[in-house]
Amino acid sequence: MLFPMIPLFIVISAPSGAGKTTLCDMLLQDYPEMCYSVSCTTREPRGDEVDGEDYHFLTVEAFQRFIDEGRFLEHAKVHGHYYGTLREPICQALRENQCALLDIDVAGAEQIRNHVAMLPPGDLLRAGFVDIFIAPPSIQELEVRLYGRGTDADAVIAKRLRNARQEMEQASRYMFQIVNDDLGVAFRRLCDIINVKAQLI
Repeated sequence: MLFPMIPLFIVISAPSGAGKTTLCDMLLQDYPEMCYSVSCTTREPRGDEVDGEDYHFLTVEAFQRFIDEGRFLEHAKVHGHYYGTLREPICQALRENQCALLDIDVAGAEQIRNHVAMLPPGDLLRAGFVDIFIAPPSIQELEVRLYGRGTDADAVIAKRLRNARQEMEQASRYMFQIVNDDLGVAFRRLCDIINVKAQLI
């Protein structure tokens, strides 16, 4: 892998089952100069989730205060709980010449895209921003993958497929789109984008 010359703010979105989490894990393993952005939430930890690693778990009051102080790049209320991405940890990583990786849904990516567009050209977030959409080969293949997991009820899978169709309609808004038909090929394409962007900015 090439060492990125410019710290990038990498935003990746994909429908559930498209392979986004696997690709992000592969990036973090191959790029030691890359850090993963940990989101905030007001929901309770699940299972063996660790505060500061899986999420920053906040009270509703603290989350609202952060909103009022303008500390989030994006935030939303989903199923009764707040989720958001703090600006400062990402900026700190960029100042330390690290790439920041953010795995987020299309609605959050749109908020960030709009926020970045309003920043001055020299701002680190704007200078290093790149967003990438990971798509499955087809809805039919995505359905096969989701059923193949064996972890979700039929109703949950049906909802994920409805969401996937809506998300894929937003793919053209991203700078880059990668079809994850073959994991190795998709990962090489992802690395190529990062290496080229890091040296052309």
